[in-house]
Amino acid sequence: MNNFSKAFIIAEAGVNHNGDIDIAKSLIDTAKDAGADAVKFQTFKADALVTQDTPKAQYQATNTGADDGQYNMLKRLELSDVQHLELAEYCKEKAIAFMSTAFDVDSLRFLEQFDQPFIKIPSGEIRNALLLWHSVKAGKPLIISTGMATLGDIEFALNFVNFALHHDSPPSTMECIMRYRAECLSGLHANGNDKSLSNLVTLLHCTSEYPTPIEQVNLRAMQQLSSTFGVNVGYSDHTLSLSVPCAAVSLGASCIEKHFTLSREMDGPDHRSSLEPEELKLMVSMIRECERSLGHAIKFPQPNEFDTQKIARQKLVAKKQIKAGERLTEDNVITARSPSGMCASLYWEVLGQKSSCDVEIMSPICISQ
Repeated sequence: MNNFSKAFIIAEAGVNHNGDIDIAKSLIDTAKDAGADAVKFQTFKADALVTQDTPKAQYQATNTGADDGQYNMLKRLELSDVQHLELAEYCKEKAIAFMSTAFDVDSLRFLEQFDQPFIKIPSGEIRNALLLWHSVKAGKPLIISTGMATLGDIEFALNFVNFALHHDSPPSTMECIMRYRAECLSGLHANGNDKSLSNLVTLLHCTSEYPTPIEQVNLRAMQQLSSTFGVNVGYSDHTLSLSVPCAAVSLGASCIEKHFTLSREMDGPDHRSSLEPEELKLMVSMIRECERSLGHAIKFPQPNEFDTQKIARQKLVAKKQIKAGERLTEDNVITARSPSGMCASLYWEVLGQKSSCDVEIMSPICISQ
């Protein structure tokens, strides 16, 4: 994900399939039609993810009611192993990358059979050492979402990833991770420097509120993540805006993740904070247009500007008739647009010199070189 000229766009289907394989396939069709690079689902077993007395998050309760708790809600949204296989094959047929976020180690191991371009660590798992360890050992580039995270949380995750990259056994204590980090900073482990993470990890700036108010997006935090940790950065967007992802790309996001649904009127926890099909398609188009506008970061005239330059830039012309041998002064020289003549920047240099020819009013002046 080092090529910043084209962001990797993940259409986040998440659990917006509502447990229905046909809806899931329609979401894949929508993502492909929109021009996304990948469509991503979520892989979990409710029995392993939450206890039965875990309440819903506030946004989940608002969107689905608070009566049955998080366990029952997630149980209804699980995809079976067979459904995963069917969806991955359908993505292959449609020529769009299949991805899914694992929330537990067993789900992660199950997903290893699929040729995913990245392994995604969700925001809530940024301190899940067990999941981080096995994610690194899966041998794929990592995308780590940073919703709800402090710089300390992110530093922990990156230090842990760096440790896991260069060790065969998990750390016995947190001190092992910090000791290895200190040794790397001291130059004792050349292969454990920060550069080892730069091509492996992408941090996604994110605000874990659904939908996210524009005032709480804080896109400039991406720049802090980039300068502080020296890895690729991207943005996971939970607003209903189409312009915010474009702004993220203009700030250097190499990856954009966006929730989408077939309709915000559908029942479920995430539909209301998701884009509908035509909005997703427009967002992708806007991002690609934004990328084309970014250019090469070198200020220099574009090829077609040289023709405009000839006409738009003023030249030195005669304010009134000038005779050959007559001195050029403020009284008889002025600037104006002309297809030929001396550049207006030479105004003071020509004053006091003699005209080398007769010059009609509003014609280019001439001097002896």
